Amino acid sequence: MNYRLIPALFLIVMGALFLLDNLGLAHMDVGNLIATWWPVFLIAAGVRHLLRYRQKAAATC
Repeated sequence: MNYRLIPALFLIVMGALFLLDNLGLAHMDVGNLIATWWPVFLIAAGVRHLLRYRQKAAATC
């Protein structure tokens, strides 16, 4: 899987959720959403770094 797609897909999903909230089709508290899910960004960044490191290490062997 192309890992450059992950941030793009994340932005699309977040944009769609914000649009649904603005249209009144879904209600979400953005502050609560961020306060609850911020550790996921750290985990995703760590996994991404780990996978990049492994790919670079495999390419140099």
